[in-house]
Amino acid sequence: MRLFFTVFLVLFCSFTCRIAYAFTDGPLQNGNFEQPPDPSDLKGTVVLKPHAIPKWHISGFVEYVKAGQKQGDMLLVVPEGYAAVRLGNEASIKQLINVTKGASYAITLSAARTCAQDERLNVSVAPDYEVIPIQTLYSSDGWDLYAFAFRAVCDVIEILLHNPGREEDPACGPLVDSIAIRLLKTPQATKDNLIRNGDFEEGAYMFPNISSGVLIPPISEDDHSALPAWKVDSLKAVKYIDSAHFSVPHGKRAIELVGGRESAIGQDIRTVVGQTYELTFAVGDASNSCEGSMIVEVFAGRETLKVPYESKGRGGYKRAVLRFVARATQTRVMFFSTYYHTRSTDYASLCGPVVDDVKLASVPNLRLF
Repeated sequence: MRLFFTVFLVLFCSFTCRIAYAFTDGPLQNGNFEQPPDPSDLKGTVVLKPHAIPKWHISGFVEYVKAGQKQGDMLLVVPEGYAAVRLGNEASIKQLINVTKGASYAITLSAARTCAQDERLNVSVAPDYEVIPIQTLYSSDGWDLYAFAFRAVCDVIEILLHNPGREEDPACGPLVDSIAIRLLKTPQATKDNLIRNGDFEEGAYMFPNISSGVLIPPISEDDHSALPAWKVDSLKAVKYIDSAHFSVPHGKRAIELVGGRESAIGQDIRTVVGQTYELTFAVGDASNSCEGSMIVEVFAGRETLKVPYESKGRGGYKRAVLRFVARATQTRVMFFSTYYHTRSTDYASLCGPVVDDVKLASVPNLRLF
């Protein structure tokens, strides 16, 4: 099996070593599809040639959709700017990028479903991939931003977006727009804070002109995280937010638990059996009209704490502390929201409490019962 995987990587890396674009943190080359195909390469909205969209290679039934365009009586929502692409059944788009072998990266992209409730988008950088279910709409805008992380196994990687759908109408499929990439650093624990990336400053790329935040979907055991050191261990995504568009308790970034008990983040910490630890963190709201009685539940090993927060939807936060005695050499720390919330401005956008500035340190021992 190991030999097969090694041969696969050699062949894959050799295959992808064609013309590739230089890596920079930020949008991909024509990542917002504002550079249009030549009119002669379009039949209505359908793209006719594999390289018709500048900087991209396409396969299958791909449409170039402009803002304001309709499908019957339905207005197709272009997430940002002038245009987007729609991927029909089994259609795909891809782009090659020069990267650093062995480094970790996160891709940020916006997606919107157009026909079916169960539309999906397969995002892959071989051998890593993630099938993003876009049937749950987290915002009232008609689209959401998602993040996908991977570790580069070659110096040149192929970013592939694919619609694995089997709809009756082959043209039906997700709209894709605003694609960017960011190099992820590896956060380290310190003697003063055993939590890695506890302030959530390291994570997926944020578009400065898009105010929706970025959804980080649940990941399996072996996947890489777009929120380094943390795992989204739940059925629903969590939202990565920034201080430019939201109220953030500490620094420039934080996590909003938008899916109630179905939206959780966790991290495994090395601990010493019998040692007492103190977990401190901030709980607040994002100043996004998410109002009401909130409760964040935190687990540290066998210990739990419920932190109530009364939100008026205008920002603010409180700090909380959980002390516990380690009963194993590894302790899972986990946060989730007790209740489900929607914004008072539209009652459609999912929202929830904000968690930030998480710290864990050992303190003088408590008696272990």
